[in-house]
Amino acid sequence: MDREKLRKYAEVIVKVGINVKEKDGVFISANTESLPLVREVVRACWKAGAKDVITDITDDDFILARYEEGHDYIFDYYPEIEIDYYESMMKNNYHDIYIGAPSIDLLKNVNQDYQRRSQEAEMKAMVRLDKYMNSGKLKWVGVGYPTAKWAKSVFPNLSEEEAVEALWEKIFDATRVNEEDPVKSWREHDANLKFYEKWLNDQNFEYLKYDGPGTDLTVYLADKHKWVGGSSETPDGDRYMANIPTEEIFTAPHAMKVDGTLKATKPFSRMGKIINNFSFVFKNGKVVEFKAEENPEILETFMDMDEGGCRLGEVAIVPHSSPISQTGILFKSTLFDENASCHFALGNSYAETIIGGENLSDEERKNLGANKSMIHIDFMVGGSELSIIGYKKDGSAVQIIKNGEWAI
Repeated sequence: MDREKLRKYAEVIVKVGINVKEKDGVFISANTESLPLVREVVRACWKAGAKDVITDITDDDFILARYEEGHDYIFDYYPEIEIDYYESMMKNNYHDIYIGAPSIDLLKNVNQDYQRRSQEAEMKAMVRLDKYMNSGKLKWVGVGYPTAKWAKSVFPNLSEEEAVEALWEKIFDATRVNEEDPVKSWREHDANLKFYEKWLNDQNFEYLKYDGPGTDLTVYLADKHKWVGGSSETPDGDRYMANIPTEEIFTAPHAMKVDGTLKATKPFSRMGKIINNFSFVFKNGKVVEFKAEENPEILETFMDMDEGGCRLGEVAIVPHSSPISQTGILFKSTLFDENASCHFALGNSYAETIIGGENLSDEERKNLGANKSMIHIDFMVGGSELSIIGYKKDGSAVQIIKNGEWAI
């Protein structure tokens, strides 16, 4: 790999991602394969003035060993001591960097019931931390690192070494690391996203109408909804970029007011399996019918996690011509693929997509239409044939997306 580009990538993560300030605490979670990048990120955090940098490194074999050797009872158990640890860091304003890669086929032969129970136990335990995440005080960012398995799944016709190199270049393009001044380029990109964020908020649409192949959907937006694009801001005025890359402008749909059909345009991976060619039918906000060409039981597992699992929690707009879309590849990673396409998410809504949402309780946000769930599962619906029209309370209509592109 290009060491100078790796250093620039780390600089983007630290300066743009969580925007490390003097005396910030930083918590980094990553995989053993990403250690070269972790080392650069740790160095950049100290250089930026961090008071402490904690690293939590795991390994695919550790994960697999638990499922293959662990006794049955462990899959309904999540250690409270870990929640105590995370809560302690959040109380002390430690900000989070996640460096990861899709697991691809790691868990493909693992007992699916073990996976379901394990994820449910973790999600239930993590609910205790929601109040800290919803407060808006914590900065966080998720980024990708090309593992050999991931790279080969994206470029199956290349050798392992060539595939990794090719994926690095795609990631460097998508994250603007290949620009002369990546940090400056990100500031300019953020300003462009803020233009669309402001325009959408100024429109104050009541509902959106989606039309595309297999899609005919009406989506009302939550009361007091707020569109968010690019950087987020803490109460102290620190800006950070929660996802690198990001091309989306997103908000909260009304969980009880979604009707029609919705067809995904890209596959996605969960629990070590690919879910492909899937679609939903919504009535009064709830999924009443769904089907998938491959592995429909994975979708069912997540939608059955809780009452909010079968309702929408996010609607996001991304033009078909986004830089990630223009790469022409399927990254098989939600972090990247969701930024190549307009998308939705089943499950939880983000507090920041409600005006003043960080100061409201779960119940208060729910009363405004924002969804509450343990899950948040993004799936893509964009493409060159997609149309989105926004409707205001006075009945007037405004074309937002036409033939997959911004119409404004």
